[in-house]
Amino acid sequence: MTFKELGLVDNLLKAVAEKGYTNPSAIQEKAIPLVLKGKDILASAQTGTGKTAGFTLPILQLLAASKHPKYRPIRTLILTPTRELAAQIQENILVYSKYLDIRSAVIFGGVKPASQIATIKRGVDILVATPGRLLDLENQNKLSLKRIDFLVLDEADRMLDMGFQRDINKILVLLPKKRQNLLFSATFSKEIKKLANGFLHHPTMVEAEPENSTVEKIIQKAYRTDKSKKTALIIKLISDGNWQQVLVFTRTKHGANRLCKKMIQKGIKAAAIHGNKSQGARTKALAGFKDGSVRALVATDIAARGLDIPLLPHVINYELPNIAEDYVHRIGRTGRAGANGEAISLVSSDEIAYVKSIEKLLKQKLQTTVIDGFEPSEITPDNEKPKTKEQKLDEQRQRQQRRKNKLAKTNSQTRSGQYAKSKSNKSKNRNKSNKRF
Repeated sequence: MTFKELGLVDNLLKAVAEKGYTNPSAIQEKAIPLVLKGKDILASAQTGTGKTAGFTLPILQLLAASKHPKYRPIRTLILTPTRELAAQIQENILVYSKYLDIRSAVIFGGVKPASQIATIKRGVDILVATPGRLLDLENQNKLSLKRIDFLVLDEADRMLDMGFQRDINKILVLLPKKRQNLLFSATFSKEIKKLANGFLHHPTMVEAEPENSTVEKIIQKAYRTDKSKKTALIIKLISDGNWQQVLVFTRTKHGANRLCKKMIQKGIKAAAIHGNKSQGARTKALAGFKDGSVRALVATDIAARGLDIPLLPHVINYELPNIAEDYVHRIGRTGRAGANGEAISLVSSDEIAYVKSIEKLLKQKLQTTVIDGFEPSEITPDNEKPKTKEQKLDEQRQRQQRRKNKLAKTNSQTRSGQYAKSKSNKSKNRNKSNKRF
């Protein structure tokens, strides 16, 4: 199927062609006709499969076909969980609306709001926003949501993970009841379905991929090692492989900073991106990563959904996420738009449980190996050799001996306590006797 067969107008087809797209992805093929028909949809698609175009293209067409009020009130609201994702969506809207009379803007925290307020005051048709900054400006009466015709919740599952449920509820109250609603999510959890039931009107459910699946073209590998050896191993992998563009995920902000510093010390140009970084620093790091001046971008999960790097070849989990679904979102940064990609996880003994959760979610085993010189020293169920009968008997004798020692120690302490108590009582009795005389 072609984009033209989906019912898109020539001005949109021209912009899509200039971006280099010829055929719609599965989610675009299913979602675009439904949105054009005015349907509410609950859409799930694996990250990197073209969800953004799946809702921006039909909304742009519907807006362009209707009359614009003179002062250009906000008619479409797109909510996203992160600044990076908001900026990415705005970039796509600008590209797709190149030949249309449509104005759009993006607002998020981390920067001064003055320029954002000025842009909104001039009039915009589409507003892309993170919940916090949107509510902040609405509370200051700097924007109105009374004329919204289209509401999009993108990466809704991530928004719930980040604690935006209350903000979403506040925003829904501010919107007109009559509107078209689109909810896009990487997964269909119970919480997502509950959220959807609260504001979607007879929605059509769209699933382009099996729930929580991963792109088939991504090669997934796991290397067992010690936690203390991870930094040296990741530097070896990047250096020996001469990898020029690697996205690395850590679990904490401080961990990202430490790893970035050690990479730089070893001659690998690296930058960190996480919630403690200013928006200017985050934008600069991402721009450097895209243009090649930054070789390794070290990120926390705040970036797992919002990064769109074409043809990103390598993603490394320096630390595995404690939520299995986040693994899917992380590695989904590679293998996008039909390209091949490689996702590598460095696994220490304390992360074995995370591996099992991921494998259960994926319904497949991760290809696990060990690199010479970086073998795990910890004894774990995965690398422990079967015990002989003599070893088992010896361990049993040791356990029995430890129990005897513990019992003897307890008895000794009891006797000592009784002796001390007896001695104390005798002393008290002597003191009482002395007082009488």
